[in-house]
Amino acid sequence: MLEVEGLRVRYGALEAVHGASFTVGEREIVALIGSNGAGKSTTLKAVAGSLHTAAGSIRWFGEAVHALPADQRVRRGIALSPEGRRLFGRMTVRDNLLTGAHTVRSAADRKRTLDEIYALFPRVHERREQLAGSLSGGEQQMVAIGRALMAQPRLLMLDEPSLGIAPKVVAEIADAVLRLHERGMSVLLVEQNARLALRLAHRAYALERGEVVVQGRGSELLDHPFVRKAYLGI
Repeated sequence: MLEVEGLRVRYGALEAVHGASFTVGEREIVALIGSNGAGKSTTLKAVAGSLHTAAGSIRWFGEAVHALPADQRVRRGIALSPEGRRLFGRMTVRDNLLTGAHTVRSAADRKRTLDEIYALFPRVHERREQLAGSLSGGEQQMVAIGRALMAQPRLLMLDEPSLGIAPKVVAEIADAVLRLHERGMSVLLVEQNARLALRLAHRAYALERGEVVVQGRGSELLDHPFVRKAYLGI
C-alpha cells in the first residue's frame, strides 16, 4: 500500500531523517516509535506532503507520490492527524470537521462520513456546536482525528494521539483505532507511548536519529532487548 524507501528530509542544513525505509500494507496498523527528535513526526509530514523530501521515494499502490502536493495525496487516500491537534479554536466542532472534507465533493458523502465520526466518538457529537477551543485536550484530539477521517482516507496517519491526554480518553482513542482497522482502514501511528503503540500495531519500526534501527511485529518488539531498555524502561 505505502512504500517509503531511503527517505531523507532536511530542515535547512540539518537532516532530520537519514534514509528511513518502511512499508504499510492494506488493513494493517504500523507504528513508528522512538525518542524525541528521532524523526518520527518529520517522516509523517513528508508522507503527507507538508514537508519536501531531499531524497528517497514514497510510493502509494506503486505510484510515486513524493513530488505531489499535499492535497493530491489526500485525494489518493492519505490523511494526517497532526501532533498538537491544530484545530480552529473559534470555530465549532462541526465546522472544524468539515474543513477536512474539502476533497469530498458529494454532500451526501460528507454527511455520511460526519455521521460515522459521531458514532465513533459520541462526545464529538455531543459537543458538535461548541467552539473547539472550549473542549478538553482529549475531546480536541477526537475532533482532530475526525477531521482527518472526513477526507475518507484509506491510510490514516496519527501523530502522537495520546500526548497530554487522560488515560481513560487514551483508551477510547485506542479502541477507535481498532474499530477503524476492523472496517478495513490502515493506520500509521507515531506514538510516544511505545507500549501502547506496540500493543496496537501489527508491525513496528524504531527510529533513532532519523534511521530505522529495529523492526518487527509489534508483539516481538515488546520483548526486544533494545526496545525494552530504550523505550519501555525495563
